[in-house]
Amino acid sequence: MELGEIRQFTALELGRLIKGRKISSPEATRLYIDAVRAEDGETHAYVSVFEEDAMARAEAVQKRLDAGELAERPLAGVPAAVKDAICVKDKKTTAASRMLEHFAPPYDAHVIERMAAAGAVILGKTNLDEFAMGGSTETSCFGPTRNPWDPERTPGGSSGGSAAAVAAGLAPYAIGSDTGGSIRQPCSFCNLTGVKPTYGSVSRYGLMAYASSLDQIGTMARDARDCAETLSMISGYDLRDSTSVMEKPFDFSGIFTEAGGEKPLQGLRVALPGNYFRMGISGEVKDIVLKAAGGLADLGAEAEEIDLPYIEYAVPAYYIIACAEASSNLSRYDGVKYGYRSENASDMTGIFYKSRSEGFGAEVKRRIMLGAFVLSSGYFDAYYKKALQVRGLIKGAFDAALKKYDLILSPVSPTPAYRIGQQIADPLAMYMADIYTVSLNLSGLPGVALPCGFDGEGLPVGMQFIGKAFSEGVLLHAADIWQQATGYHKSRPGRRGGAGRGAGK
Repeated sequence: MELGEIRQFTALELGRLIKGRKISSPEATRLYIDAVRAEDGETHAYVSVFEEDAMARAEAVQKRLDAGELAERPLAGVPAAVKDAICVKDKKTTAASRMLEHFAPPYDAHVIERMAAAGAVILGKTNLDEFAMGGSTETSCFGPTRNPWDPERTPGGSSGGSAAAVAAGLAPYAIGSDTGGSIRQPCSFCNLTGVKPTYGSVSRYGLMAYASSLDQIGTMARDARDCAETLSMISGYDLRDSTSVMEKPFDFSGIFTEAGGEKPLQGLRVALPGNYFRMGISGEVKDIVLKAAGGLADLGAEAEEIDLPYIEYAVPAYYIIACAEASSNLSRYDGVKYGYRSENASDMTGIFYKSRSEGFGAEVKRRIMLGAFVLSSGYFDAYYKKALQVRGLIKGAFDAALKKYDLILSPVSPTPAYRIGQQIADPLAMYMADIYTVSLNLSGLPGVALPCGFDGEGLPVGMQFIGKAFSEGVLLHAADIWQQATGYHKSRPGRRGGAGRGAGK
């Protein structure tokens, strides 16, 4: 086996190779670090690489494996990438903002603690839109990340660096965060599988806050089984997060089996929101996702068209709520306690004004100002209160549909990956691209994004499975059956795979 082949394997496959002593954790870690050093110049997935610490960690984990420890941890010794909005002790955690360019937290995020306990090796931090505010990884103070499928295009955002790292073979899996689609949209653009889990299932402790009632940490990988293992690794109760509600981590043991029979999804009830396919979607994406729905029917699922009411109000409601929470969360960055402080300020007022004006980028300032406006006296009831009411209606619409159906199938994005610079100057167009994803954050429901085809230019297209709260097992089981029957998720940039059985007629 050539070492170069290792980077084509899934995280679980690499874990089995390490356990089987076909390759050691230090060898695998060195392979990925060297690849990042050699190849990430154009993609720019990473903003920092923990070379010495990663190698030391890999050596320590390998000693434990050699001693017979960590046998129950499938990802022990496997390298991973982490979005640079998640705190790693004593390592720069910048949220891709000048405001935090020198900040090194004195603690680990809960998910980092969980990864360490499972024997994971962190390669480094990945690029993102500043404070996770954006859908293209272009608002980063470090510059944009490029899509490995086409360097002229965005990998999506805000977790674009994490997606690009996995798609380019620069990490077997990655951890990201999702406030309005920031895991799912990059997965769709980069031909990956990703999970935005149920709100409260993964601790937000150590995640740089954008919109606290919407933020959720999740996983990005090659396939559903990798996502399931990483999600079970990082989920579970954390006393430090008041929204944490799961007593125990997810347990997906037993949900993955080899698909048997002609109809492995027999009995699965799937809803297709008809209004989703009439809301600014490109013709190619619509056809590809509907073809995938036909593929699920070929595998035994019962697909039925429905209409989801109030969905047309999801984007405005989301941006009112998200910006309001952002204006509150980011008020802590004032140039006094920590973070960027302007050298041009001569008094206390100047410190506040100039530090925030110089430290934040244009998109972050836009959202802070919008949030402050909708929370201001005279406008709170007209905007923020109404957005909260709409949020309740959207949640009710999903709950009603999911009483009858096991999952809802939708597109992830109305278009494939667009060109860098194409939408950054038009915030409204950028915001409207979130039309299929923000409703899950508003409702707190889980979503799984997975590959379902390619457009005429060879760009990946993704679909989304939406389920009841804490139904991640149902969604990941259906995703795994789909991936056993098709070959889309096995395709790599420059190497397109076949559709396989169940791809639709």
